[in-house]
Amino acid sequence: MTAPTQQVQAPKPELKKRRRNKGGLSAANQSTGVGTAVRYALLIFSLALVLMPVYVLFVTSFKDPSQVSPSRTWYPPTSFDLTNWINAFNDLAPAMGRSLSMVIPAAIISAILGSMNGFVLSRWRFPGANVVFTFILFGMFIPYQAVMIPMTKMMVSMGIDKGIPVLIFLHVVYGIPITTLIFRNYYESIPESLIEAARVDGAGMLRTYFSVVLPISIPSFVVVLIWQFTSAWNDFLFALFFGGSSQQGPVTLALNELAHGSIMQDYGASMAGALIASVPTLVVYIALGKYFIGGLMSGSVKG
Repeated sequence: MTAPTQQVQAPKPELKKRRRNKGGLSAANQSTGVGTAVRYALLIFSLALVLMPVYVLFVTSFKDPSQVSPSRTWYPPTSFDLTNWINAFNDLAPAMGRSLSMVIPAAIISAILGSMNGFVLSRWRFPGANVVFTFILFGMFIPYQAVMIPMTKMMVSMGIDKGIPVLIFLHVVYGIPITTLIFRNYYESIPESLIEAARVDGAGMLRTYFSVVLPISIPSFVVVLIWQFTSAWNDFLFALFFGGSSQQGPVTLALNELAHGSIMQDYGASMAGALIASVPTLVVYIALGKYFIGGLMSGSVKG
């Protein structure tokens, strides 16, 4: 006879009761929701602070002088009149052309020189390369004010007239440190095997640079060109000292003349001029913004 078998029941797992608050949410979820709300509130507040001056610029640019007063700063115009925009554009158009003739060559030349410097300092090592790079990088920390008097005396002694060519030279010189830093860090991220393969194939330094390195440097060139374009376009200090008069200088001088050139200041035209002068940099960022972010993410500013 066989003994009767007894079925052994497995112990049932104890179900842990989850404590919930009265609203049906856990304490962790509630704290996360509060933190998210605080972050969004701070972001909205920061965005409002940034957009407030833009709003004042925009609404004032459509007002006639009778509507411009401190008590009506935040009020929209009674009618949208384009007279201020037309007058500002007529005054700034020649200066904007001169600014373009300044920033385009300055950005391109400084980008090319920075690319060459970055390649040599990162991939074609030589004794004292780090020392040379340190001295180049030191140029980033020299303020504009420190070179005003020496540059003025040098220009007078050499008989060089103020104008756009001098500004191109200054922006190229001041752009070399930052462009060298960006390209050097970008080239440091290139695999060494790529450079070694070019050397095995018999390529020298110049051929390696032009045939191998330069074609893959587009992201860094976009970053550098946007940086230099914006920096040179918005510069006022160099333009004030070395740009000559407002009739021969860049747009920042013409905009300053528009804002302070007459006894009765036309705030509407000044605001419209400020918005018009910002259009080129805005267009550059809109057109090349995604490439700018791609250049940053690809290692062009990594340490």
